[in-house]
Amino acid sequence: MKRAIGWLLLLASLAGLAYLVWQKTRPQPLEVVVQAVLRGNIEKIVANTRAGTVNACRRAKLSPSIGGQIARLPIKEGDLVKTGDLLLEIWNEDLSAQLDLAKREVTVARAQAESACFSAEEARRLAKRSEQLFRSKVSSEEEADRAATQAKSLQAQCTASWASVEMGLARIRVAEANLSRTRLIAPFGGIIAKIEGELNEYVTPSPVGVLTPPAVDLIENSCYYISAPIDEVDAAEVAVGMTCRIRLDAFRDKHFQGRVRRISPFVLDIEKQARTVEIEAAFVEEADFRELLAGYSADVEVVISSRKDTLTIPSEALVDGKRVYIFDITAQKISAREVKVGLANWALTEVLSGLEENQLVVVNVDLPGIKDGASAVLAGEKQ
Repeated sequence: MKRAIGWLLLLASLAGLAYLVWQKTRPQPLEVVVQAVLRGNIEKIVANTRAGTVNACRRAKLSPSIGGQIARLPIKEGDLVKTGDLLLEIWNEDLSAQLDLAKREVTVARAQAESACFSAEEARRLAKRSEQLFRSKVSSEEEADRAATQAKSLQAQCTASWASVEMGLARIRVAEANLSRTRLIAPFGGIIAKIEGELNEYVTPSPVGVLTPPAVDLIENSCYYISAPIDEVDAAEVAVGMTCRIRLDAFRDKHFQGRVRRISPFVLDIEKQARTVEIEAAFVEEADFRELLAGYSADVEVVISSRKDTLTIPSEALVDGKRVYIFDITAQKISAREVKVGLANWALTEVLSGLEENQLVVVNVDLPGIKDGASAVLAGEKQ
């Protein structure tokens, strides 16, 4: 009896040991993260590869066309100016005096021309009377000829005097052009971003081949656009007029509506960077301009195509572009399933066939040992 009990205890111990070994060596169920197949909207988008930039539609770095001492500087950095406002004026009293002299010379020339023309008119009338007297046999032919010649001479002097007036007017235009070269005028309305120079300082125009800072940097503040690089692989899908979303780091919780307005006709090949194509996106709403500053960094998402009310899964659940793992919550197993996909972006992929709404797909498909038929539990529920 004692021997039988001993054998039973030994068998029980061996059975317990075998169970422990089996528990330790059997395959452990995978801890999977799942997400349901949902119906919704999806877009295929193309995004910039590096940060884009907010640019003003017009920006001018202005300098006077001649050198000289700054005599007037009615602006300061940050000022708003309108088209035609004076930005800077170089000392020009000599040119102003030349213009005043040219105007006075024209005044004198015009008076002389009027005097000459009055004399010519009087001589014409006298010549006409002399001709009538000659025909009436009252005066001689010589007197009539003399009067006619005198009238023609004075008429020529009248014509020459008015030509002198025209020449004087041309001198005025030359003087005005020289004077205008000393004045820097705003070609459009905007904000003064930078001023190089102070009153009484001497400024010089840039010689050919020598870069010097502009005297005034003027930025239009009523129109902006985005320039951004996209990968050359995606460039063929982008077309002018496509809708896009613009996001700025300065406004993290807001996006702006835009449209592609230009695509660069060449590829940028910058060393140590992927080859890219520059695109420009215009803002749809002019009201957005009030919040912008030139130089902000920006991201652009161009909507290539979209579809509504379609089945979607997380893009990270797709394996090799054609397969997913479905989790059976009752059987605690996963199974591989071939699917046909449509539109896709970094977050979602459209499923055309192979799945049904509300099925659970595995998201963490990079788990070691994941395969068709493997046991699995939801992450966080493993005993």
